[in-house]
Amino acid sequence: MRLSELRTGEKGVIVKVMGRGAFRKRIIEMGFIRGKEVDVIQNAPLKDPIHYRVMGYDVSLRRNDAQMIEVVSVAEFIEASTGKQENRPVDSYIQTSGKSLQAMAMHKGKTINVALVGNPNCGKTSLFNFASGAHEHVGNYSGVTVDAKAGTFHQNGYTFKIVDLPGTYSLSAYTPEELYVRKHLNEEQPDIVINVVDASNLERNLYLTCQLIDMDVRMVIALNMYDELERHGNKFDHNSLSRMIGTPIVPTISKTGFGIEELFNRVIKVYEEEDPVLRHIHINYGDVLEKAIYPVRHALKLNGNVSKSLSKRYLAIKLLEGDPEVESFVKSMPGSETVIHERDRNVAQIETLLKEDCETAFTNARYGFISGALRETYEQNKIKEATSTQIIDLFVTHKVLGFPIFILFMWIMFEATFRLGEYPMEWIESFVGWIGEFVRGNMSEGPLKDLLVDGIIGGVGGVIVFLPNILILYAFISFMEDSGYMARAAFIMDKIMHKMGLHGKSFIPLVMGFGCNVPAIMASRTIESRNSRMITMLVNPLMSCSARLPVYVLLTGAFFPQTAGTVMLILYASGILLAVLMARLFKRFLFKDEDVPFVMELPPYRMPTGKSIMIHMWEKAKQYLHKMGGIILIASIIIWFLGYFPRHSENGDVFEKQIAEVEQSDTNPEDKAETIAELERLKSMDHQQKSYIGRIGQAIQPILHPLGFDWKMSVSLLTGMAAKEVVVSTLSVLYTGESDDSQVLTERLKQDKNAEGELVFTPLVALSFMLFVLIYFPCIATISAIVHESGSWKWGIFVIVYTCVLAWFVSCVVYQTGHFFMNLFN
Repeated sequence: MRLSELRTGEKGVIVKVMGRGAFRKRIIEMGFIRGKEVDVIQNAPLKDPIHYRVMGYDVSLRRNDAQMIEVVSVAEFIEASTGKQENRPVDSYIQTSGKSLQAMAMHKGKTINVALVGNPNCGKTSLFNFASGAHEHVGNYSGVTVDAKAGTFHQNGYTFKIVDLPGTYSLSAYTPEELYVRKHLNEEQPDIVINVVDASNLERNLYLTCQLIDMDVRMVIALNMYDELERHGNKFDHNSLSRMIGTPIVPTISKTGFGIEELFNRVIKVYEEEDPVLRHIHINYGDVLEKAIYPVRHALKLNGNVSKSLSKRYLAIKLLEGDPEVESFVKSMPGSETVIHERDRNVAQIETLLKEDCETAFTNARYGFISGALRETYEQNKIKEATSTQIIDLFVTHKVLGFPIFILFMWIMFEATFRLGEYPMEWIESFVGWIGEFVRGNMSEGPLKDLLVDGIIGGVGGVIVFLPNILILYAFISFMEDSGYMARAAFIMDKIMHKMGLHGKSFIPLVMGFGCNVPAIMASRTIESRNSRMITMLVNPLMSCSARLPVYVLLTGAFFPQTAGTVMLILYASGILLAVLMARLFKRFLFKDEDVPFVMELPPYRMPTGKSIMIHMWEKAKQYLHKMGGIILIASIIIWFLGYFPRHSENGDVFEKQIAEVEQSDTNPEDKAETIAELERLKSMDHQQKSYIGRIGQAIQPILHPLGFDWKMSVSLLTGMAAKEVVVSTLSVLYTGESDDSQVLTERLKQDKNAEGELVFTPLVALSFMLFVLIYFPCIATISAIVHESGSWKWGIFVIVYTCVLAWFVSCVVYQTGHFFMNLFN
């Protein structure tokens, strides 16, 4: 609760004073310190200011200022103690609960809100994971964190509520993540900011530090990856720099946990204002810029409408830099004309004197400050050695070798996904089959038995067997991300991306789409250009996600057993090719103009830890298993129900009668068994066609007939709109009624025949079907992500329409062309 929320006559105990700089210092000096009681004496006639009594003094505060003070009220204490709200007068508790109220305030005061801020790829998320015990994904490329992640950490009696913010190079209004971080710092007002700095790249990382100093936030610097600085033989007097900028600096190695305990001990000291190093400084931008900052800052102070929680110096600098977000914020305040006029006058003066625009002038001044500070504290190893990163880059970014190495790596990934996954897949398949046979042999006949065996075990079991393949795929993707190769892939693909109307930075969200389209679409936030960001989102569903992998593994194993890895590579390459073509079309007709330079960090190679890869795989396994118990289980039950009912039909009775006649006949036992098996097959086929799902499939089958699909395939595609794994579970459920239930799904697909006795699935049909699954309707979660990130439903609907039309066209061309040549040569 905030002090401004207390009503006249109420009492509270102070927990903490938020805000920063002179405002916070002044409030504390007035007696508003943790554990002290404060009484609300009265509100002014217009409810502002408010008369308080603290430490025996009467004090008047504006409501906006009182909002920056957190308190525990008596009513809040009662509710926390009893677990419910009481209707008794608050006054009746005041005498008895004073000490308890103070104890509660002191306890709450030991909760520290911490924001992790740093450049992309500085080890920020690794530090967050180590401290909070979370398992957020880490990667050796920019844009891994695209949203804030929250965690909790306890040390020395304090509770740290940690927020891992997206990586950002600065706090300018250039990219979505920069705006997100800035908005969080200004609106959430964390108690402490931990600025995570990459020790191997100090000059660039300290640029963000300078901007945080301008914001006047209470800060501790985590000098991360300190082992790399030492390994390169560089010397850094971080204690001297710490005293120079008035901010504690703690060396850390987040992947091992080195220094993290000390880091949070320093956070406690800064929070309690006991750290000897802590002091607020102003970065000196030089005579010309400082003379421009002062009048703009003074105009903001005179305005009186700017919140005291915001640094006026920071706002003045941002106005001079021409920051559109800050300018819009200032213009929304009454009397802003004077501030803007003062800004315009000083901008003109700066540009006249320095012969460069204001933003460049401030950027140069910051790097000048950093250069001077490092000249005093940092000594680089004079012996230049070719690093492993430079040696590896000679090959993987080579203009001739780069592409073949990338294609080879992708082929190895898909071949390993199929070949290595075969063995655990067979074990799981056998286990699922054993469970099915056990239930079949120990339950009495009836719908419940059929539901368990054919619906749940057959449907869910038909999908869960592909878990090893998905884990292997994610292991490769995780290795590419963590090692730093993903950024190199973006580098070598930049020219192709540019021809698509994108740039290399779009490549990372596209490759992430091989894992899952949803986080890949969210990762597109890191792209500065809105047009490039929109195109990346719209073509991302064409990148084949892991949910489609079970369909590929099933059909390539059945119809392309010798060349499964190559066929899968062709499918993934087809998705990439279609993404290129569609991106060019979108660039030409929907998102014209606007291009931004390709700027992306190529981080040093780092050997991924087995732990990080295993965590990544475990998280994906949990997601997959959660989906097994959720949407796929529900879909399997619904599909079984629609395929099981209605139970009786005229043709079914006819088949039963024919089977009974054959059983009573005196024909050869082998011929009798063969005839009965054929009649059972025809009976099962007739039942499926007459069932509810059969009727649905036959209704949509004419649309998909030119693609070579029968009604069962049509139904599986319809149900696959929820999640692509459901395609496999649907096929599994629909084929459960065949004559030999013990056959694996691949065998049943290869042996399935239509009423004319022709094979339904052929290699050509399988290829056409896989291409359709690759392209058509992305899952509901992907559509939701597109709507959320684009801010409009129209783009979600657009993706649904264009992917379905494109899938039909591509599959039709492939099937009809293949069918034509097969007839030509037969």
